[in-house]
This record gives sequence, C-alpha cells and structure tokens, in this order.
Amino acid sequence: MTRRTDWAEYASGSAGPGDGAYGAAAAPYETDPFAMGPREDAATRHGDGEARHGGGRGRGAGGGRGRRKRERAEASAEDGGATSSSRAEKGEPPRDPVEQARAICLRLLTGTPRTRRQLADALRKREIPDEAAEEVLSRFEEVGLINDGAFAQAWVESRHHGRGLARRALARELRTKGVDTTLIDAAVSRLDTEQEEETARDLVARKLRATRGLDRDKRLRRLAGMLARKGYPEGMALRVVRQALEEEGEDTEYLGDEGF
Repeated sequence: MTRRTDWAEYASGSAGPGDGAYGAAAAPYETDPFAMGPREDAATRHGDGEARHGGGRGRGAGGGRGRRKRERAEASAEDGGATSSSRAEKGEPPRDPVEQARAICLRLLTGTPRTRRQLADALRKREIPDEAAEEVLSRFEEVGLINDGAFAQAWVESRHHGRGLARRALARELRTKGVDTTLIDAAVSRLDTEQEEETARDLVARKLRATRGLDRDKRLRRLAGMLARKGYPEGMALRVVRQALEEEGEDTEYLGDEGF
C-alpha cells in the first residue's frame, strides 16, 4: 500500500540528477528546534542582592539539567523523533515510518553523498519497515538526492587523484558500497591505461627515495607491492618500477618477474 505523503517540502529546491549536489534539500530542515523562548523581563533579572545571589546558585544547577535535557532532545532528533517507548509512555501514537525514514535519510545525506544501498542498510538497522524504506528511497532517486551513477563517477575522480588508486581497486570499493556493476564499469572506464600508468609513475617517483640503500630486488618488491595494493596490474607495476630503477642507474637486465 502506498502512502500519500507530502514531498513538496524538500522536492522543491532539490538537486537534479545532473547537479552533483547531494544533500542540498536538507537545508530547510536545519532550523534549530531548541531555540530559546522570550527573555525574562528586567524585574525578574534584577531583584535584590540576596535574590541575585541565590539565583546564581540555582542557575548553575538548573543549567546542568537544561543541558542534559537538550542533549537528550538532540539525540532523539537524530533518530528522527522520540523513541517508541517514550511515545508509548505518553500515550502517543507511533511516528509514521515514512516520515521517520525521510528524516533519517536527509540527515545522512547532509554534506555526504551516499548510495541507495548505504541508506537502505541504515534504515534496516533502525528497523524501518521495508515498504516505507522503499517508498522514501525511490522518491529520493526521483528528485536526485540519490544518484549512484554520479556517486561512482565522483568517487573514481576523487580516489584516483587523491589516493592514486587504479581501476581494479576503485571497482572493488564501489562494489562494497552497493553500486551496480554497470554503473561501476561506466565510472572506471573514464580512466584509460595511459592515465593509470602516469599515476603509477608518480607514485613510484614519490616512494623511490625511501628505498635507497636497499638492494635492488628488495626495492623492486617494495615498490611493485605498493602499486599492487592500489590495484595496478602486475605487468604495469613491474614495468614502471624497472624503468624507475634504471633511471637511477640500477641494472635490471637480469631482474626476473619472480622478484615481485
């Protein structure tokens, strides 16, 4: 059964599928629910000296209690509202699971893109019914708040240039985040072999100095192993390392692949 839910409050102003702006629609929900009420009037603030003195002590204890109340309220807000036990104690009906799922997803998407699988796992951990989770996740995809294709492309761009990861390692990371294989292939295909090899050369050049003083075979294993952990094919790793060692004057003529 599909619930009729008013999505206009975040659909208007949401990022479109091509905007790359994940979580933009969360801004309307940043209003502070714990804003202070009207201040006390002057008569209340300025009593006689004894009253002020006693009030100072009272404010110290009351301030601690107030902070604890606010902390409990903030923790409750992070989970999308009051817990079911507290609502039951007050005789209130359970919160609509669709609204709860929507609040959880918006909070998780604020400032951090996530895949549909990641959000689905988070909703499952919070015991959101599958029907409500599916409704919210599908609607978020429609308005562009969830876009696994854009997520995969941004991930490849960031992790390749930031960490030097090759296509194999990038694809492995995206699979753990639940991205569809077709979207992974499209994202990693943006990196060609030449670009991958150029990045491998830069990585070896930065690590080469730290291996000076070691024997030739050990340098080969250490540098090639570093590239292998980042997902570079064995043949490319050995070729790049050999060339770097040759440029430093190492004799690699009889250096076999078994060293790697």
